[in-house]
Amino acid sequence: MYFQEIDIEETHIRLKSDLKNHELKRYIYNIRADLKNYIFRDPDFKLSLEPIKIKNDNLPFIVKKMYESSLCADTGPMATVAGTISELSLDYLIENDSRYSIVENGGGIALINDEKVLCGIYSNNEILGNEIAFEIKARKKPLGICTSSGKIGHSISFGESDSVTVISKSPSVADGLATRIANDVYGESSEDKVYNALETAENFKEFFDGVLIISQENVGTVGRLPKIVETPEFHVKI
Repeated sequence: MYFQEIDIEETHIRLKSDLKNHELKRYIYNIRADLKNYIFRDPDFKLSLEPIKIKNDNLPFIVKKMYESSLCADTGPMATVAGTISELSLDYLIENDSRYSIVENGGGIALINDEKVLCGIYSNNEILGNEIAFEIKARKKPLGICTSSGKIGHSISFGESDSVTVISKSPSVADGLATRIANDVYGESSEDKVYNALETAENFKEFFDGVLIISQENVGTVGRLPKIVETPEFHVKI
């Protein structure tokens, strides 16, 4: 396996792949250029916190993907950007015959794995710490695992979650949903926060496989999640 970090402005990719010579950095540069050029013409695409109306049908693929995912998640398009770049990057690697690639970008993970992997759940929760992970069985189809937090990272969140993790066949949609559900982690108590977020998650069940919500001393789930296992404590560079 080969490890690589790809940093292009706001995009910070951590990649583990069975491919060595893939030129993924050039691909990411190109799709980012498409996105930046579109935002220059339509600033609302970047600024809106809600789904927006697209003004024409001649869209770069990354813009179209973000637009469609934001409609599914009921968020602004930029809430899906990290997961979308991860998803398109993984698609690119699969097209180059990868059978094992994990692309992580700002909490948005896209993966395909022909052997079992562990995906750590980073929440900094006082009880769980950073010592649990999803055990992902070998699979032949892509999977998205995206996390949003009201306490960690630089993304906008209006909720107070330690973490909200969404698992979906589309990393782009999972990213938007993680933001949408995390926004509703609020209430007078930890139990209220998780309950409110669970109610929101129920409205989007057609778009995800499972959701894990962690807030203080309470944990909530919706749908089907991979097996959760204990791991040694790990740290993530934010």
